[in-house]
Amino acid sequence: MPKTRWWGTPRNVSERLRLEVEMMRATFADTFRLVVPKRGELYWIGDVEINLRGIPERLHTLKILYPEDYPGRAAEAYVLRPEIYSEKHQFEDGQLCLFNPRDGIQYGWNPATSTAVTIAAWAVQWLYAYYTWRATGRWPGREESARPVKEDFRRRRWT
Repeated sequence: MPKTRWWGTPRNVSERLRLEVEMMRATFADTFRLVVPKRGELYWIGDVEINLRGIPERLHTLKILYPEDYPGRAAEAYVLRPEIYSEKHQFEDGQLCLFNPRDGIQYGWNPATSTAVTIAAWAVQWLYAYYTWRATGRWPGREESARPVKEDFRRRRWT
């Protein structure tokens, strides 16, 4: 017997997916459409306009992909068009880094309350942060260093 997906089947959709669709439509109207491929995971795709002066293209196509173990793991966000890559806050495969898992469920992904709306909104915020970084050289908001803190630095800071 095939494994049941979190979202059910095309004929028997789970309550979670019904909620996701309702919330995406309430928040983004018809900006995003749900794609249910015959193989692979389902995803939302939509065009959002970024209203910043001086950017090469205003229209950005976002893809919000549900992983197989959703909602235990957050949906993934990608910018399909225009082609964007940032060495900050983006994985090599193009997935946007939208939150720090160490922040916990209060500030990051919460399987009980976060939805595709959460990820889509964070992806739009990510685009504004990306263009701010391109213009100023600084990523807005709190950032965490990937480099380990040296022991002598920690001692100096508190003495």
